[in-house]
Amino acid sequence: MGSSPIPERRGAAISRLVLWNVDLTLLDVGQVMRAAYAEAFEKVTGEPLVYLTSSAGRTDSEMFFEFCARNYVDIEPDGEILSDFLATLEEAFGRRADQIPAKGRVMPGAAASLAAVASMPDTVQTVVSGGTRANTTAKLVAFDLDRYLDLSMGGFGSVNYPKSSLIQSIRLHAAGEGGRVYGEEETVFITGSVPDVRAALLGGATPIAVLNDSATEGQLREAGAKIVLPELGDPRAVMTAVHQATPK
Repeated sequence: MGSSPIPERRGAAISRLVLWNVDLTLLDVGQVMRAAYAEAFEKVTGEPLVYLTSSAGRTDSEMFFEFCARNYVDIEPDGEILSDFLATLEEAFGRRADQIPAKGRVMPGAAASLAAVASMPDTVQTVVSGGTRANTTAKLVAFDLDRYLDLSMGGFGSVNYPKSSLIQSIRLHAAGEGGRVYGEEETVFITGSVPDVRAALLGGATPIAVLNDSATEGQLREAGAKIVLPELGDPRAVMTAVHQATPK
């Protein structure tokens, strides 16, 4: 994989937190993920997964219970069955990990933009993902994108919390034990979905929207995004947007 460009944090304070959505912002492995969802759902519930739901802004925990509702599966929404589903989902996705490079793709400009932001001083970047830690890591590793990210401080759908809570948790704990909380003016969330823009505002981060998903610029701005990029293909534009969102 080579040496990691993640900036050294010991002895230097982070002045900027850059959070990235993963699916349809950095990469797209929807074909592999859908197969894993179908296998895990049927194994846990005994029923086939016929009707899917939008993953935009959702965690796997949230999606499981909506899968149940949309597919008329009557179960008690408790933590035990959710844990079973997430564990089974990780197993199903893990068996398909070798399919990711062939059936998935990196979104245009994602690698170059991650590298550019990693070069910014006093900046650390990580992810806020709806997927579990194991599955998200596997996706990023498959395309060598993990080398730009500090995944130890990321937020993942392994826990049953909405993305807004994951964002808030990262801000609270990014500085380590006893450290200060990073404010909205120091934290950005880069994403392409309307629910994620709203989650950023609720979680205390400034949203930077990218037109990679199905949302239009108007929809993203109406949700609260003041900065909207047409793509990630211009790393300088991404760096400029991060500077604008985190003025010093």
